Amino acid sequence: MAETATTVSSGTPHNNKGDLFTSFNVEDFDVPKGRDEVWRFIPLRRLRGLHNGSFSSPVEQNFSVEVPAGAEQQVTVERIARDDARVGRTGGAVDRVGAQVWSTAPKADYLLVHRDAVIKEPIRVTIQGTGADNTSFGISVLELASGAEAVIDLRYRGSGTHADNIEIILGDNARLTLITDLDWDNDALHLNSQVAVLGRDSVLRHNVGIFGGEVVRVVPRVKFTAPGADAELTGVYFADDGQYFEQRLLVDHSVPNCRSNVLYKGALQGDPESALPDARNAWVGDVLIRANAQGTDTYEVNRNLVLTEGARADAVPNLEIETGEIAGAGHAATVGRFDDEHLFYLMARGIPENIARRLIVRGFFSEVINRIAVDDIREDFENRIAAELEGVSL
Repeated sequence: MAETATTVSSGTPHNNKGDLFTSFNVEDFDVPKGRDEVWRFIPLRRLRGLHNGSFSSPVEQNFSVEVPAGAEQQVTVERIARDDARVGRTGGAVDRVGAQVWSTAPKADYLLVHRDAVIKEPIRVTIQGTGADNTSFGISVLELASGAEAVIDLRYRGSGTHADNIEIILGDNARLTLITDLDWDNDALHLNSQVAVLGRDSVLRHNVGIFGGEVVRVVPRVKFTAPGADAELTGVYFADDGQYFEQRLLVDHSVPNCRSNVLYKGALQGDPESALPDARNAWVGDVLIRANAQGTDTYEVNRNLVLTEGARADAVPNLEIETGEIAGAGHAATVGRFDDEHLFYLMARGIPENIARRLIVRGFFSEVINRIAVDDIREDFENRIAAELEGVSL
């Protein structure tokens, strides 16, 4: 595994959010505390020891791949050693749990789409939970060689305690649509890190859907290495009683003339009389434009609908700009309830209030879901949102 970061104390000050301390060694990180910025939202007591090393005896992740018929010769799938040169190319972890994965997972799962291959049908990757009493750690490397084009449907299912690091490597002119579908059983715990490194003129369409799990945290990071790359990060989530979801993003513009767009939308519903913890989501979106990133064009948005009492959303967009020579940059975030004007408009046309409210919620999500390139996945996400709404009095 290539060591790409100089090991210093994790408490060392840094100049910006893109220069955080990184390491492959869990011992280089202090045990998180509730006041630490990276951990200030998440309930540490519900992490089952992933953050402090007190987790149950670890097992390997259950990783499987289904390659579309006819594309078998264009895709390589291997389980490789953790110290293989193809592993670790996106850099070390930025937090203790990510470093715990590097220090614990014995192998890495490697998927390569060959140079100039164009695969229209989705490559299905499934990571199955190893059971309610088990803790699993995984490293997955998803690589598209130069000129390759593919859709990867990355699905998380089942139960268990799981932490993993996903490395996404795009060669020059590669195009990847990655759909991360987290539909765990409601007792699952999952802490996930994803780091994407983009080559010249490459395109990443990164979609996230979070519907299941007790505690689910997704940390996507994008690094541009050459001009002309384009990254779009979208996400939807729907949290119920007892569920805690978190998304903590960084888009690091370090070279000229790259584009990024971030759009996440979520809804939360709870029951204040329930003994379960409140439904909660925390979204932190960081975009960094470094001094050498002239011509950058970027925008990020997070929208949250709080449907009932007993639910809470935090939205923290951050934009850090080190050069004024950019095409554009901006951010926005909202946490609120229904738009009363939309509700009045629908009811004035004879639509009952309960149906009108459900139409508004589904329409709220459509802007994100419609960007998913795969018809059956898009329809599946829509159906899951409809199913969530069936159980709540709006």
